[in-house]
Amino acid sequence: MLEVISISFAFLFGLAVRQIGLPPLIGYLAAGFALSAWGPAIGLPQETRPILDHVAHLGVLLLLFAVGLKLKLGQITQPQVLGGALGHSALTTALLGPVLALALGLDWSDALLLAVSLSFSSTVFAAKALEAKRDLGTFYGRTAIGVLIMQDLIALVVLAVWGGQTPSPWALLLLAIPLVRPLLHRLLDLAGHDELMVLAGLLLALVLGGAGFQALGLSSEIGALAMGLILSTHRQAGELSDALWSLREVFLVGFFLQIGLSGLPDLQDLGFAAVLVLILPAKAALFFLLFVRFGLRARSAFLAALNLATYSEFALIVSATLLPDWLVPLALAVSLAFLVAAPLDRLAQRLFERFETRLGHFAPQKLHRDDQPARLGGAGVLILGMGRTGTAAYDRLSDTRDDLLGLDADSYRVAAHRAEGRNVLLADVEDAGFWRDLELGPLAAVLLAMDNVEAKDTAARALRRKGFRGPIIAHALYDDELPRLQSAGATHLHLAMAQTGVALADETGRALQDTPAA
Repeated sequence: MLEVISISFAFLFGLAVRQIGLPPLIGYLAAGFALSAWGPAIGLPQETRPILDHVAHLGVLLLLFAVGLKLKLGQITQPQVLGGALGHSALTTALLGPVLALALGLDWSDALLLAVSLSFSSTVFAAKALEAKRDLGTFYGRTAIGVLIMQDLIALVVLAVWGGQTPSPWALLLLAIPLVRPLLHRLLDLAGHDELMVLAGLLLALVLGGAGFQALGLSSEIGALAMGLILSTHRQAGELSDALWSLREVFLVGFFLQIGLSGLPDLQDLGFAAVLVLILPAKAALFFLLFVRFGLRARSAFLAALNLATYSEFALIVSATLLPDWLVPLALAVSLAFLVAAPLDRLAQRLFERFETRLGHFAPQKLHRDDQPARLGGAGVLILGMGRTGTAAYDRLSDTRDDLLGLDADSYRVAAHRAEGRNVLLADVEDAGFWRDLELGPLAAVLLAMDNVEAKDTAARALRRKGFRGPIIAHALYDDELPRLQSAGATHLHLAMAQTGVALADETGRALQDTPAA
């Protein structure tokens, strides 16, 4: 009965909010509150909450494992990440702690604990939002994820100080992890490409990372993230992440349901949560100011700050263990923050364009080296997006042209391409500032090889506004994307799966011609 009611509520509420343009996760939160209100009357078992807690925990571990697969260790140690995370937590705690102590009558220890909890942002929301927009590899996306990882590390210290938890002496064994990396890589090699690879991912994320780190007195979340980081350099890291995607998404539904199941709020809880939502702009503004202080352009700082303008699920963990009286109002605040942040995240680029002039006043004199805008340098053919599709197009065209230029928003991917001799520069095609300052020169054709249809739409329209009259070639995954790209200015459109079928048919024809008749 548990799965019947939970799945039905999650699907119906998720479907309902999608019809009004909101992401399904808002519906899952609403479904959780609905289950809290009506569950007993419709026969929801009493063990629902602990079961969903367990499912949600598995979803969070798989999400962090997937994030680790797409990260590089150097991203966490950059100044804007360390300074942004530590500076924001310290300033928020110092400013908010006394206010909470005086306004709510809390003792200083509880007030500071609550303040530091509210300084953190949601890893689940940020990672899901960035992944949905294919922005995990962008500079602002990597900065946001790096800050979240640092916040998780700070959370470990907070729980240890306030909860009296100390790591086991056996935790020193983790220093040997670099030595076992080849063994873990070999394990993934042996797993192949079928269901064994999925099981290998679950073993690494949930058993070695989650349960293993927990047994050593450390956070299971950090363990799952660490396992992902260890495998991030493996050639099958992307394939493994894709293989776990559906399973992770289903488990994460439990995460949002269990937030709503924390309990029904009263008017006092609603008032407290409303006040916390009202100060979210101040939280985002502080992140923005810290990021530009460390050399980020206004756009990168704005997008990263907006992505972090939520409250963290860590606040619920803290309240459940150390501040149980605050569990319901904090669950409501986290839910309302998601409700506000989700549409804002979808409109982030448009919001920046609207306020770009004002935000530009905060631009730093010296930009971060990874946040410099690119220049075309006389390219004749421009390829936007240097993943597998863009790379294949570049290599094929390089047989007949030497004026190719590729652009990609992932600095690690750009570095890899340049090491292999390709002319690839770092640029985010959704950045209005990039297009405004761009000189097209002798550009003759543009290939849109990005995965995200939003990015293709933005790039095509920007090129036409710049006066480009040449062909714009794009591929699409779905039929309904074709009219949108055509209206944006694309002249040659290819449906990816259909073109693959045509290529296979051509190859079959050539194979039949080369095969002697029986």
